[in-house]
Amino acid sequence: MNGRLKRFTARASRRLAVRSGRVLRSFKTADDGVLAAPFIFLLMTMLVINGLGMDLVRHERDRAWLQNTLDRAVLAATDLDQPRPPAEVVLDYLSKAGLEEYYQDPVVEALPEGAVRPSSKKVTADVNMGFNNLWLNFTGSDQQLPLTAHSVAIESIGKVEISLVLDVSGSMGNNNRLPNLKLAAKEFVETMEKNTEDGNLSISIVPYSTQVAMPQDFLDEFDVEIGHGLPDAYASAAAEAKARSDARGWDYTNCVNFQASDFNTTALSSDQKYQRTMPFSVWTTTDFRTDDSRNVDRPTCTIHGDAPARTALLFEDNVTKMQDYIEAFTPGENTSLDLGMKWGVALLDPSIQPQVSAVSQTHADVIAPRFKDRPVPYQETETMKVVVLMTDGQNTSQYVLKNDYRVGESGIWFDHDADVYSSHDEDNDRYYWHNVDIWSDHPHGQQNSSTFICTSYYYGGGCYAGYTYNEVKSNDLENLTYEDLFAETSLRYMFSELADEWMSRNAAKQKWWHKARASHGTSTKDARTRAICEAAKDKGIVVFTIGFEAPSDGQAVLEDCASSDAHYYDVEGLEIKDAFANIASTIRQLRLTE
Repeated sequence: MNGRLKRFTARASRRLAVRSGRVLRSFKTADDGVLAAPFIFLLMTMLVINGLGMDLVRHERDRAWLQNTLDRAVLAATDLDQPRPPAEVVLDYLSKAGLEEYYQDPVVEALPEGAVRPSSKKVTADVNMGFNNLWLNFTGSDQQLPLTAHSVAIESIGKVEISLVLDVSGSMGNNNRLPNLKLAAKEFVETMEKNTEDGNLSISIVPYSTQVAMPQDFLDEFDVEIGHGLPDAYASAAAEAKARSDARGWDYTNCVNFQASDFNTTALSSDQKYQRTMPFSVWTTTDFRTDDSRNVDRPTCTIHGDAPARTALLFEDNVTKMQDYIEAFTPGENTSLDLGMKWGVALLDPSIQPQVSAVSQTHADVIAPRFKDRPVPYQETETMKVVVLMTDGQNTSQYVLKNDYRVGESGIWFDHDADVYSSHDEDNDRYYWHNVDIWSDHPHGQQNSSTFICTSYYYGGGCYAGYTYNEVKSNDLENLTYEDLFAETSLRYMFSELADEWMSRNAAKQKWWHKARASHGTSTKDARTRAICEAAKDKGIVVFTIGFEAPSDGQAVLEDCASSDAHYYDVEGLEIKDAFANIASTIRQLRLTE
């Protein structure tokens, strides 16, 4: 038995070893269930991490929403036109967003003592609330992520220089346009003054039609002469014209005939010579030679002293003065956007600061001393420079006198004692006495003499009836220069009344109309307007333009001139008030600071 057992046991051991090896080898190669626990652990870890990430994403989403809500509330509360208290405005915004329980009183910067209306306002507000965690709670933490918002807004008008370039051409007399413009412009200057701290605002108002007139004392700071630009052959006559002007102590006009190149720059140079516009009119047939208190009606350039409201008002912040000035506008003549824009831009360019300073010291009625440092340099970024260009039309003809009619003796004499003109007939070296209707070898009033004037003749010849005309030597006989002639006598009067008395109609019109004046047309002036607008924008000047019932061609120029599409306004009727109000609001610098 023992032997059999031994034999069995040995064999069984061997079989068991074989089977065990097989099992071990099978177990060694089997992986069923081995990674279950690590996998579950890893999965739970990933879920927690992703959950935390979702909490963070939700937190950032809610934070941005909270911040945007508070920003809008603070901006609305800071608006200078907001009639409600800042605390009330902020609470209203938060309540509508369902956040009223987290409201905290905003901090409002105190206004200057005695201020009727602030020129700046600062509002600071905070919101602190808890964030509803979802996944973070599974970590065993009961701490909430902080959810806060902080917002600070300031609305203020810092330093600002404005040029209001306003159309007062003849078409502004139609459709109630000028009264509507006056209303809008007066409200604009009042709004700007009320919303700007004292000393930070200056407004220049530039009314323009065919030309732009500057105050005499200001223009005298530049080299502006009647004879500039004339050929050397006119040098002597130009010098005599200047001497006569200096002797009077004033010039007839304070307008400038700019050249094409002048519209490529915003500057006016004290070293450059400019040509003064001659005093003349192409529109009327009037003559005021016998009225010492009158100059010709509707001159191309306003003759100084005749119409103060057609002479630019420089660097002002007195609302009453500006509004009275605007109210005095009257319509007349053509439209020159290029000249209006040139002067509007020049009054913002620091190149004229020395002239402004000089005038402020000697003629405080023209420029107040407080503006002696204006215009400030372009590099002074705290100062905004703005042009508002408004028109109801488009560029039309600008007239200038030709060289032969600018300086020197005109060939027209005037006897102030007898109120008689004498025209010189150069071809026959004789003088026609107007009103007396005779020819003579000298101008009327040059001597004491008697002349028989025949009024009726026999058919066969000889005088039938007549009278004796007694010429009395005048104490005031003037050989009129061109500048003297045209200051009181229009071109149309010259050819239709004076020259027409002894010349043929065609000859009179040729001499005193076609040969006397030239003009710049619409296309030339449109190009000049676009050029000066580009020069202004290149310097950082903000350009607003208003087309007030303007034709399509005028609108095209205004759109090109504006700083952007949003800076151009196309309006009708009382909409012009909205345009000026919107511009005033845009100028105010509303911004978030934190």
